Amino acid sequence: MTTNIWQQAEKVAAQTPENRNRYVDFLRAASIMVVVFGHWLMAAPVITATGLEANHLLTRTTWTHYLTWALQVMPIFFFVGGFANAASWRASNRSGSTYGAWLRARLRRLILPVLPLLIVWTAGAFALLQSGFDPELLKIASQAALVPVWFLATYVAVVAFTPLTLRAWDRWGWTSVVVTGVIAGLVDLVSLGFGISWAGYLNYLFMWGTVHSLGYAWADSRLGSVSHRLMWSAAGFVTTAALVAFGPYPVAMVGLDTQGVTNSQPPKVTLLTLAIFQAGALLAMEGPARRMLSKTRNWAATILINGRIMTLYLWHLTAMVALIGGSLLLNGWGLRTEANSARWWLTRPLWMAALVVAVLPFLLVFGRYERPNKDLRPAPPAWRPLLAVVATCAGLGLLAKYGIADEDGLNGIALSLPFAAAIAGGIGGARMWQRRRRATTP
Repeated sequence: MTTNIWQQAEKVAAQTPENRNRYVDFLRAASIMVVVFGHWLMAAPVITATGLEANHLLTRTTWTHYLTWALQVMPIFFFVGGFANAASWRASNRSGSTYGAWLRARLRRLILPVLPLLIVWTAGAFALLQSGFDPELLKIASQAALVPVWFLATYVAVVAFTPLTLRAWDRWGWTSVVVTGVIAGLVDLVSLGFGISWAGYLNYLFMWGTVHSLGYAWADSRLGSVSHRLMWSAAGFVTTAALVAFGPYPVAMVGLDTQGVTNSQPPKVTLLTLAIFQAGALLAMEGPARRMLSKTRNWAATILINGRIMTLYLWHLTAMVALIGGSLLLNGWGLRTEANSARWWLTRPLWMAALVVAVLPFLLVFGRYERPNKDLRPAPPAWRPLLAVVATCAGLGLLAKYGIADEDGLNGIALSLPFAAAIAGGIGGARMWQRRRRATTP
């Protein structure tokens, strides 16, 4: 099977047009891989005399906070998304397609892979609750496993605004990016400076939307030469460092419960300056990277990873929860080493290897949902996929925050919203529609 998959990747690689910017695909795959291995590295569960403690390396050691300047690569994912969505929307316009059809197609790629994850967790949570499993422990486990859907919900919302933000970019260029960036800074001022905390949630759109719009600049070759990109990177780094040194922002670029202010929940303007730092540095290497990816073997490997990248992103923490559960059944084997000790660091390669093995079955079983069949249905009215965006964001956001279940049982409303979105938005059902059409066609 592995040989088959590789041969398919090589076949696709050989058919790739020469003018395709393969570095976009490489950065998408690389950013998600960094997220996955970063999550696995930072997790530090340990069995103590009082039971399982869900430790996190960032809460145990302050020096690791600086690692998040490299490991927090969600800015790159949104940046690359801007490039890809600009190309996709412009191609849709050239073909005469509608916004409703375009958005439905994007949502099929983003939402359909989530549904099997929710089905598995719902069935598992129900069975565990019926068996008398501790609801609080189940809540914590599901919250940990569903961390990825939080960012996916934000990305879905940003994607829905692509035609509007891209039109602003086409008309006003850098001014449109500066304006939304300034608004993101003002949101921080209002939420942190004046204590209006709810205002900070606006930056899920303004801050991430600005990073997404930076991808338009890359798509339109508006980021200058290598030296200009290095200057962008240096400016981003210095600004981020200044915000951390003189502002209310912590060093860690991920959310930590131990800090009064977090950079990511809700997102702060520091993630925008971090995006400029990271993107500038990575794009300075675009030339050599594209030459490397012009070799069939390297490009085929990128295609292979991208073919299951969403599945890996969605299921990697579920695999970790399953591995921890298996360890508990074996009397905590492998989970009795104190985090950040010399022995703990020496065992990290084994921990990573075990997690790779644990996630492989999920990739094999659920990876097929990442590539839905071509949708031949008539274009829907725009309100239907937009309704799906709202319902999906609400459902996934609630699940990431509150988990699958608590002491009152399954969180039915939150669980039902993504499925309702798939139905109301016409996200699913393409294959069934095609079957009915073939059956009624003379």
